[in-house]
Amino acid sequence: MTPSGVRIRAVASEFVTVVRTHLECTDAELAERREPRVDIVAERAVDTDEWGLKEGPFRSYRRTINATARPDGRNDVVETTTYRLGIPVWGWLFAWPIRRAIANRQEQFSYWWAPPDRLSAHAASTLGLLCAVQIVDGYLGTVLTQTLSFAIDEFGRGNTAQGVVFGIVRFGVLVTLIMSFLADRRGRRPLLLFTGVSSCVLTFLGGLSPNLVSLGGTQLVARGLSTALGILIAIMAVEEMPARSRAWAASVLTMSAGLGSGMAVWVLPLADLSVRGWRAIYLLSSLGIVVIVWAWRRLPETRRFTEHAEEQIVLSDTDRERRRIRFGLLGASLLLLALFAAPASGFHNEFLRDERGFSGVDITVFTLVTATPIGIGVLIGGRLSETWGRRKTAALGIISGVTGITLSFVFAGPAMWAARLAGNVIGAVGVPAMAVYGPELFGTHDRGRANALIVTAGVIGSALGLVSVGWLSDHWDAIAPAIALLGIGPLLVALLVLTRFPETAGAELEELNPEDA
Repeated sequence: MTPSGVRIRAVASEFVTVVRTHLECTDAELAERREPRVDIVAERAVDTDEWGLKEGPFRSYRRTINATARPDGRNDVVETTTYRLGIPVWGWLFAWPIRRAIANRQEQFSYWWAPPDRLSAHAASTLGLLCAVQIVDGYLGTVLTQTLSFAIDEFGRGNTAQGVVFGIVRFGVLVTLIMSFLADRRGRRPLLLFTGVSSCVLTFLGGLSPNLVSLGGTQLVARGLSTALGILIAIMAVEEMPARSRAWAASVLTMSAGLGSGMAVWVLPLADLSVRGWRAIYLLSSLGIVVIVWAWRRLPETRRFTEHAEEQIVLSDTDRERRRIRFGLLGASLLLLALFAAPASGFHNEFLRDERGFSGVDITVFTLVTATPIGIGVLIGGRLSETWGRRKTAALGIISGVTGITLSFVFAGPAMWAARLAGNVIGAVGVPAMAVYGPELFGTHDRGRANALIVTAGVIGSALGLVSVGWLSDHWDAIAPAIALLGIGPLLVALLVLTRFPETAGAELEELNPEDA
């Protein structure tokens, strides 16, 4: 029952928000107001008509009620809620919906814009900081893809050289393996700092490269470190998020990576200023050092790593067999997906420039129009992965994505734009489910190592795909047939996901990995 005569006033400062609700209510309605909330916040009673924070994304929280009985049997009530959000960087995005949620009480936690589970202050803070680091990682991982065709022009090379560079830098996965092995021994937090800062420095140096060999060499190591950084971000998020919000967190992190990738696209017109203009895009990576150091100082080590760091795990034969099966499924899937996805992305700018006559500005507009709405698909996929299940959501995204992207290399004009847009957005629905499988399906002691080895399979697929499309496109004088040929792989992955992958939605990591229990 909603009390009558409700008036709501919200006052927000930089740090504290006060929501004051004036209402007229019966004794029964007042009694309901005096119950602890279990919606946007879980409350605990502190004193008479005063409640504090039990769980919720707040650094501080306090609710009080001041009730005055009236002669007509009703009550004049002033309910005052004072809180500070515990969401770093992104608090401004959630300020308005959380303020409305505070003012409009519900019977349970259920909001379309929020994760399926209520996040604690610690989880919200951790995810917010990881998203900031993920933006930097997204930028670092996109710079070469967006600029290599321009660098090739300066250095006077062709498609084959471009494909070879794209393939060779993938072997920076050796660096990824070393960093991930260390993360399982030394901790997630220190390796987050090292991989992030080092990748920024090497990318900066790539902007000073005198030749293609130097550029490829710096990017080989930088991309390896950047890949390790992405693995660490995913692992830290999975280890800290509630069971029913891991895929949702993966969707938010994916959007953050997309924002970082988009930033590399935003500055791509610099490459049109001169034959050396692409170098400025590399030099801008130095700004990422500030972000990574700032976030690292505020991020704690994950709870699960801290709890299990000193334990000696002895795996049973059943545990080993389970891990072998999981590793085989994930490794084969990522290899086949990367075999298609890497050249579909890496040769996209070259395709637009050479076969569709696009300039750098045209490419920027096309990418922004067809890629910006990806966030819609990612967010939908994050929630569907928790409510509909990982397997069906992943298969839907994979099949739709490969179909739309392949057709975008075949069509021209508006049909090309529509196919790419549909492939990107619907394909993105499957991203959170696939992204979260790797960290979920292995125990704390080898979560980093296992995921790095799986990424290695993806890197091999990327290298094979890039070199194959580079050679085939030179041989056939067209990129589309090569992309279509490699599109068979993801369709096989969709079948594997539906028939062989476990369903992990809503399960605790300790249930999925009994050795951690």
